[in-house]
Amino acid sequence: MSKAARERTARERLAAERRRQEARQKQMRLLGIVIGSVAAVAIIVVATVYILDQRGKSDLKAVPYTGPLAPVSRQADGSIVMAKTGVASPTLEIWEDYQCPACKSFEAEAGDTIKRLAAEGKAKVVFRPFNLFQEEPLKGVSRRGANASLCVPEDKWASYAQTLFTHQPAEGTKGFETKDLVNWGRDLGVNDPAFEKCVSDMQKSGDIDKATQYAQSQRIESTPTVRLNGQNLDNQALSSQGLAQAVQAAAA
Repeated sequence: MSKAARERTARERLAAERRRQEARQKQMRLLGIVIGSVAAVAIIVVATVYILDQRGKSDLKAVPYTGPLAPVSRQADGSIVMAKTGVASPTLEIWEDYQCPACKSFEAEAGDTIKRLAAEGKAKVVFRPFNLFQEEPLKGVSRRGANASLCVPEDKWASYAQTLFTHQPAEGTKGFETKDLVNWGRDLGVNDPAFEKCVSDMQKSGDIDKATQYAQSQRIESTPTVRLNGQNLDNQALSSQGLAQAVQAAAA
């Protein structure tokens, strides 16, 4: 083979090797693109699953009541009675709305005292949650809270009501979302699917209507309204100390 022929063969081999290298590099680039795309899709899928999962959860947790507590029973009229067996007087009635800021303040100031008076047998306490607000979005928030409080088992009611006041939505905003109402029940150990259905389907709407109609028949125009043996208590008596003194005086 002549020298020219050998040089031509060498150039052809070199060119063929370059083509193979270019082909391999192209394949590696394509593989990198494919791997990158798969990784990106995986990240999106994981993020989407996480977001969807978080939609069913809440950062707000239930607030259990851990103080003394008398037996709790729910009445046919939608009221909740808290009293030791045989205690019928003095009777403390409390009309409240879970969307009412003044009720939230009253709960924070005197809620523990009221429960303690019932637990010590010094009073029969009747809570009468109802739908005070009749315009949206306040009405809807109020009804969702009241409905959930009537869905929760009696032995969890005190903790659940305390939670509703603790996480009360700001006036004029939408709140007491179904997922939160259900999750607060779960936080308190209520895992019965019937509770979730009761909350989601607003199954206690009829009881709320009855409680609201009764409040209107009693001329309850603001909340909280507190009556001791049928008589309205003024604002000075709505403090923790004022309530204790009023109940003591009524008992005497």
